Amino acid sequence: MKTFVCFGDSLTARKEGFEEPMLTTKLAKQLNQYEFINAGVSGDNTVDGLSRIEQDVIAHKPDGVTVLFGANDAAFHKSVPLDLYKKNLYKIVERISPEKTILISPAPVDEKVQKARTNEVLDQYASAAREVAEDTGCHFIDFFHQMISLEDYPIKLRGIKNDGLHFGEEGYDFLVQLITKKIKSIRL
Repeated sequence: MKTFVCFGDSLTARKEGFEEPMLTTKLAKQLNQYEFINAGVSGDNTVDGLSRIEQDVIAHKPDGVTVLFGANDAAFHKSVPLDLYKKNLYKIVERISPEKTILISPAPVDEKVQKARTNEVLDQYASAAREVAEDTGCHFIDFFHQMISLEDYPIKLRGIKNDGLHFGEEGYDFLVQLITKKIKSIRL
């Protein structure tokens, strides 16, 4: 059985009322030929991710890795400057290897309830993630633009916390659909 690690922040780690993290639980149901390991840590940014990549990702010898950081890097109270965010993503992709990496841009927020982040800033971080993917040749999911283009995207961002950032089941269903499609298309 092939191993996939989902590496990221709270959007990767959240359980949203489930016993296990929602992202990897839903991916395992869609793609039962893979073992999914959740390596999400709430509050992490790319600096934190780099500090734990060896033990949380590389040690599992994964066949594929989703990388979803940016929500905390782009937050006003934790800000990782855009150029450092990009440098960190380059290091993460290089360490995993571009062929095995699915880089996912950060998600948009519902600005009516989320006060620590704006879509204008998150769009810049999403563009930086795209640049890293293009430069390294790794796989890429433009989660930000795919989600924000939906008419009802604020509804998809509504989770248990209802903070405009941590989405619920509809948001995870949308993300899982994007990841599943990507994995099937690249046959990792």
